[in-house]
Order: sequence, then structure tokens, then C-alpha cells
Amino acid sequence: MIARIRLLALACLLAILGRPVSAGAGEALAAIYSQTDGKTASGEQFSPGQLTAAHRTLPFGTKVRVTNLKNRRTVVVRINDRGPFNKGRILDVTPAAAALLGFSGVAPVALEVVPAKP
Repeated sequence: MIARIRLLALACLLAILGRPVSAGAGEALAAIYSQTDGKTASGEQFSPGQLTAAHRTLPFGTKVRVTNLKNRRTVVVRINDRGPFNKGRILDVTPAAAALLGFSGVAPVALEVVPAKP
């Protein structure tokens, strides 16, 4: 019985993580980190050259495919920090990720959690 409950819980978690992440109705916005150094909430050293991002609730280590809705460029980032704390924004990305996405400042984005490899 406990094994069935655990299996059901795992199936529910995988179903949730497999869905696109959104900020609710309308477009979600991503911004470039304003941070230049220091540690992230996960304890890692912040590195503007890495493909990482901050999200309010996704677990650290989660990989997310980010699509810039203006130009359709995509990049996969790893969540290693908390934020953004501005209303309407769903993600803060490093300058390296923003460059690959082709934006400076703020951009409308779509997010999709990348399933972990077994």
C-alpha cells in the first residue's frame, strides 16, 4: 500500500514538472540579473557567464527551457537562485543566458521544465 502511494505521488510530481511553467494569464517576463557577484540562494558563487537562473519556487537544479517569445530563441538554464521579486516577472537569467536569448532588459518568455534523465 505504501509503495502504491509513493508511486502515485511520484507520478503526480512528474506530471507537474512536465507541464510548462507560467505566471498565470498573459505573458511571463524574464529579466537579466542585476547581481554581479556573491552567492546564490543555493550557496553557489554567482557567475554571469553560466546558464543559470532564479525562480521563486522551482527546486534548485531544475533545468528549464526558456523561449524568448519575441524572437523564438531558446536556451536551457539551471535554477540555482530565488527570485525575481518583481511583480509580473517569472525568471531572472544570467547575462550569458540573456545574450543567447537575444534580449537586454526584460523579455516575454515561455518556460518548460526539462525532464531529468533517468
